[in-house]
Amino acid sequence: MLRTRLDLDRIRAARRAIDPMFLDTPLYECEALGRALGCAVSIKLETANPVRSFKGRGTELVASGLRDHGRTAAVCASAGNLGWALGWSGRRHGLDVTVVASHRAPAAKLDRIRALGTALELVDGDFDMARQRAAAIARERGIRLVEDSLDIETCEGAATIGLELAERASSFDAVLIALGGGAMATGVGHVLKALAPGVDVICVQPEGAPAMTRSFRQRRVVTTDSTDTIADGVAGRHPIPAVLDDLLQVADDAVLAQEASIVTGMRMLLRHAGLVVEPSAALGVAAVLEDPDRFAGRRLVTIICGSNVDLDAYHHWTRP
Repeated sequence: MLRTRLDLDRIRAARRAIDPMFLDTPLYECEALGRALGCAVSIKLETANPVRSFKGRGTELVASGLRDHGRTAAVCASAGNLGWALGWSGRRHGLDVTVVASHRAPAAKLDRIRALGTALELVDGDFDMARQRAAAIARERGIRLVEDSLDIETCEGAATIGLELAERASSFDAVLIALGGGAMATGVGHVLKALAPGVDVICVQPEGAPAMTRSFRQRRVVTTDSTDTIADGVAGRHPIPAVLDDLLQVADDAVLAQEASIVTGMRMLLRHAGLVVEPSAALGVAAVLEDPDRFAGRRLVTIICGSNVDLDAYHHWTRP
C-alpha cells in the first residue's frame, strides 16, 4: 500500500470539483517526434485551457474548498503559472486573490495575472523570497496561504492527470514528468503506482535547479543556494519534506537535464509537434536527449505542462 498524503478516492472525487475544461486533455502519439528521438512518444497536452498549464486542476480544488468553507481570500507565491491559475479559479468562485512573484518572473506570466484583476505584489530575489512574503501576507491578513505541492489540493488536482493516463496505461511503459515543487510528480505518480504499477514514473529537473532531484537521490532534503535555469517554473531551492516523502514512494527515478537539452527539446516540440511550450514543458524530451540509449525503443508519455512563455525569449531560444 502506498504511504503518501494522497488518497485515491479523494482524487477521483476531485474531478467533480474541477471545471471540465481542465479535464480529459488530449493524449496522442506524436510519430514525428518519436522518430526523431528513437522511441514511441505520446504527448499529454495540459496547455489547451484558459491558464495554459496543468495548475488549474489544483487551483479549482483550492478555490471550491475555500468557497464551501466560507473563506473569501487567498494568497500564493508563484513563478507565474500557479498565480494565473489561482487568480482564474478565484475569480470564478468569488475569491479575493493576491499573488506574490519575483521581479525576475517572465513578464508574459505577470501580465496575464494582472489582466485577471488579481492583486500582484513583486519582490526582489527568487521564488523562495516570494514564498516568504506570501506567508507574511497570510499572517497579517488572516487569509489562506496556498502553497503549491505542500497543499494537498494542488497534488490531488494534478493527480487527476494520472487517472486519465491510467485508462490508457497499456499503450506506454514510462511517463516523464517535469519536477519542481513536486505536485504533479507526486500526484501523477501516486495514481499510476496504484492503478498501473508497471509504468515507470521518471521525474526530470534542470541541472541548474537540482534541489528536489538531489533530495530524491539522497533520500533527505537537500537545498541549494541559488538556481540558474531558463525553466523558471521548476526553479525552487528548498524542497518541502512532506512532498519529498511522497515522491520517494511513487517515483522510480529523478534525472537532470542540461539547459542545451531543454532548448533543443523546445525546438523539437515546435518542429515535430507544432507546440510552443515553456522550458519546463520540454524537460521530458530533454531527458530522452540526455540518455537516448536508456529510452531507445520504449513507449513514453511526456506531460506538456505549460505554454506560458515570453515570446521574445522563446524566439531567442528556438531560432536556428
